[in-house]
Amino acid sequence: MTDTIKHQGTVENIEGTHVQVRIVQTSACASCSAKSFCSSSDSKEKLIDIYGADTSLLRVGQEVVICGATSMGMRAVWLAFGVPFVVLITVLFLLYRLTGGNEAVSALGALLMLVPYYAVLYLLKGHLKRRFSFRIETNK
Repeated sequence: MTDTIKHQGTVENIEGTHVQVRIVQTSACASCSAKSFCSSSDSKEKLIDIYGADTSLLRVGQEVVICGATSMGMRAVWLAFGVPFVVLITVLFLLYRLTGGNEAVSALGALLMLVPYYAVLYLLKGHLKRRFSFRIETNK
């Protein structure tokens, strides 16, 4: 099993060392030959921002491959779903004990604790952009 994620894409915009690459993200069904007979095929276009790229060999419209570590995906899933789940459950049980078993207050308090968590993530988005970065491989 490889530890890199690769996507084929097209260079959309170049500004200094910032490059935007358009990729088509498809589910396994979208590449199936029977997709026209099935309603579950799915594909989406996304723009990926790449910072600090060597743009001397790139031009708009060029086909490139963007690469990133699979650990980025696992880290993103952990930050988006794992940590909030742990916060939610911990605060739920803590408030349940502190309020003498009041389920409504405990549930509301646990949900409200997610607001500061996601606010902190939003404030750290500049730092997270550097941690979740892709690199460009040009097609020969």
